[in-house]
Amino acid sequence: MGFFTKDTSAPPPPALGPLSRDRVTAALDARDMRYGIDDDGDVGGYWDGHLFYFFIMGQNGEYLQTRGRWNRKVGLDQLQAITEIVNEWNASKLWPKGYVRAEDGVVGVYAEHTVDYEHGVSDAQVDLQLACGISTGLQLFEHLDEKYPAEAAAARAEMDEN
Repeated sequence: MGFFTKDTSAPPPPALGPLSRDRVTAALDARDMRYGIDDDGDVGGYWDGHLFYFFIMGQNGEYLQTRGRWNRKVGLDQLQAITEIVNEWNASKLWPKGYVRAEDGVVGVYAEHTVDYEHGVSDAQVDLQLACGISTGLQLFEHLDEKYPAEAAAARAEMDEN
């Protein structure tokens, strides 16, 4: 059979369903992960102390985005240094995309993983992308914790108190 010849003897692939918040929460439930739904209807939760949200975006709700925020308090005097660390990460890693923002006197670092499911998605794909977004986001945050161990220790101590 040639490369461009369609094999008509194979069964058609299963139909893919549209992306939805219910499918995201079902994937999280299947892994016994704890999460909440905020007043805007966004799904989110904490993994290793870092807040992650799972957004359904796009004109037709076709994009699944996992967005996490590094839960450390680092002063704005470190903005340039952290930006360089995150830019180096982006240049050498496929996922997640990291970015840095100045927020209320501290440096905010975010990890994002976005996938387009315009043509539908399987439950296995939703599960895989959530796992990928969380795990790679945590890898970025662990990398930053290695560079800022005092801030990581302070954040862990604060979590232990609560």
